[in-house]
Amino acid sequence: MTKPEHEFFPVTEVDFTVCKGDDPLITERVLSTDEATGVATRILRYAPGADSSPMGVQSHDFWEEVYILEGSFTDLTLGQTFTKGMYACRPPGMPHGPWRTDEGVLTFEVRYRA
Repeated sequence: MTKPEHEFFPVTEVDFTVCKGDDPLITERVLSTDEATGVATRILRYAPGADSSPMGVQSHDFWEEVYILEGSFTDLTLGQTFTKGMYACRPPGMPHGPWRTDEGVLTFEVRYRA
């Protein structure tokens, strides 16, 4: 199975839903997904004050590319804050997070398998 084909559409037609971990301050707008493999394209939103510490450090068995559209967040393990206009490309297995934001952050994320 693969992600479904989509022609241009307003992303506002897709509702934000609470992400895995059930923190209502961390939500996602899944634009495209392959349920069989878990790869997806999404917009991730951390509301002001969100903190993913309960989920711990993350790593995945897929590639993940992230572009920060608005705001900023801090990787608590690295002690570094990343801001609007910054980009990350993480290979499978790369640890990252947990994250905290005071102002909120909105990212565009693509996940895929090599």
